Amino acid sequence: MTKPIIGISGSVIIDDGGIFPGYHRSYVNEDYVDSVVQNGGVPYIIPFTENDEVIKAQLDNVQGLILSGGHDVDPHQYGEEPLQKIGATWPARDHFDMRLLKLAEENGIPVLGICRGAQIINVAHGGTLYQDLSYLKELTLKHMQGHTPDLPTHGMKVKADSKLAQILGKTEFRVNSFHHQLIKDVAPDLIASATAPDGVVEGVENKAGNVIAVQWHPEMLHRNPDVAFMNNLFKFVIDNAKQGEKY
Repeated sequence: MTKPIIGISGSVIIDDGGIFPGYHRSYVNEDYVDSVVQNGGVPYIIPFTENDEVIKAQLDNVQGLILSGGHDVDPHQYGEEPLQKIGATWPARDHFDMRLLKLAEENGIPVLGICRGAQIINVAHGGTLYQDLSYLKELTLKHMQGHTPDLPTHGMKVKADSKLAQILGKTEFRVNSFHHQLIKDVAPDLIASATAPDGVVEGVENKAGNVIAVQWHPEMLHRNPDVAFMNNLFKFVIDNAKQGEKY
């Protein structure tokens, strides 16, 4: 049986030294690639481009989509001006990821959004973000844990009747946390499926159950036997990939 091709939205890193300072390189973190391989898929890094025709052709070549992490989402996407504590934004990549998402949804391709990918899904559907966790009035947990990517640090609770709970097979566990922006208003056509103990929404999904988004980083946990169930998120995309179909 042919293994499904799973596209992972790529980013660009700019060399800040060496013999080519300022040189642009397309990439994704290797954990995304390894997570797809480990769970039975063929990873396909989708390099960033501003060409809409190329983006469509890229999406035509995959059967599942993972929207990866990266830059802060441009607040103009949800009707706000940038505040003091926002990080680096890249509007062109926002367009790239949102275009991939739209095409995937139109074609019934399963989507997994991770960290920024979750925020992109929420914003693309009409939701909003806190530009920094300090803008919440309530005290929050530490959502930027430091240099231990495979260590779950804070709790998570998943709605029992959600698709996310069905995928993971659990409703309470700990996650790793590496973000300073947070979901504020959940998009009207999405469901908040997971929250941290401080009330921060960290999981959303569509009503059809084929678009799943999490704020934590399951790809960094795929080798940790204590949270092996995190691999189910990648199995969800791979097992539901539309193999051999033309769109």
